Amino acid sequence: MSPVHRINPAELSPPAGFSHATTAVGGQLVFLAGQTALDVDGKVVGATLPEQFATALANLLTALRAAGGAPADLARVTVYATDVADYRARAGELGRIWRRLAGRDYPAMAVIGVARLWDEQALVELDGVAVLP
Repeated sequence: MSPVHRINPAELSPPAGFSHATTAVGGQLVFLAGQTALDVDGKVVGATLPEQFATALANLLTALRAAGGAPADLARVTVYATDVADYRARAGELGRIWRRLAGRDYPAMAVIGVARLWDEQALVELDGVAVLP
């Protein structure tokens, strides 16, 4: 039996070439695939960065919960933004969204500017690593 278990919750769009979450025996690390503002049908929803950020974060947390974790278990999150200036300008609003969905336990984070994401309509993508108790 493999020490890696792949988790793909029905609440997220079907993965193609990746798993939404994986766990590994011997430390219970959860590696969370990049999540954008995809709905269950694989369509990008939301026209603004805050709308897409809320959906992408909710998707990341859905994958984490399906793996048996909670927002407090996030050790690392990377945010990929197509417009870092817009991200910085909306940081307060994005912080409120984070606190509403994930609480006040903040993981190590980085925001990286990118030219574009896999889905051209996506403005932001989040991935992460969690450590389960």
